Amino acid sequence: MSESSQETFVAHLIELRDRLLRAVGAVLLVFFCLMPWAGQIYDMLALPMMQSLPEGTRMIATGVVTPFFVPVKVTLMVAFVCALPVVLYQTWAFIAPGLYAHEKRLAVPLVVASTLLFLAGMAFCYFFVFKMVFAFINEFAPKSITPAPDIEQYLSFVMTLFMAFGLTFEVPVAVVLLAKFGVVNQAKLKEARPYVIVGAFVIAAVVTPPDVISQFMLAVPMWLLYELGIICARFVAPSTDDAAADAAGSEVTRS
Repeated sequence: MSESSQETFVAHLIELRDRLLRAVGAVLLVFFCLMPWAGQIYDMLALPMMQSLPEGTRMIATGVVTPFFVPVKVTLMVAFVCALPVVLYQTWAFIAPGLYAHEKRLAVPLVVASTLLFLAGMAFCYFFVFKMVFAFINEFAPKSITPAPDIEQYLSFVMTLFMAFGLTFEVPVAVVLLAKFGVVNQAKLKEARPYVIVGAFVIAAVVTPPDVISQFMLAVPMWLLYELGIICARFVAPSTDDAAADAAGSEVTRS
């Protein structure tokens, strides 16, 4: 490696460090601002469960420090979501100089769309899925027991579902990227539809609780979002102009 290449590599590492520090700093700033309301934030997260429990029932904490650490974890998660625009901007500012012009035009809408879709998946899970899942579980609970969910287990449960639904809502972005880079075309995407439907129900059965409602509410949106991806793929197929731009950019780089 030449001296100039080493200097360039070190410069990239320094820039990456600076971008990471700014992103982490933004998350921590929001986190410390939200900390006084950590208890209320957890109460908001627990609201779907509390509404399904018998009147007067509360959740429990089995660990000594659990009542402190669990709300802190939830607050940190909320802080990351609130600071996500800054995190995404720092990521974009780092990778943008290495992209071609047409890639930059595609990257910004994809970053915005993936963020909004992930948040939409979490919102769908919180406002619709939780309510139905907890009501279903409560309906089948024996009358001889009093449900008292542990707050740490509840956090683990909802985080799993948040990730599952957030990533599920990213299906259109994945399909668009595959179509844009020529991995698949619209015809192949349509041919794969039956396998995608079966795969959606298999994935839902693995990542969701063992009840039909939550599995159905994950698999069906996954399938519908795949259909949306097929529609969007029609408009982002690789063009000869993009290939020519790549070739021209490569020639400029070599010269």
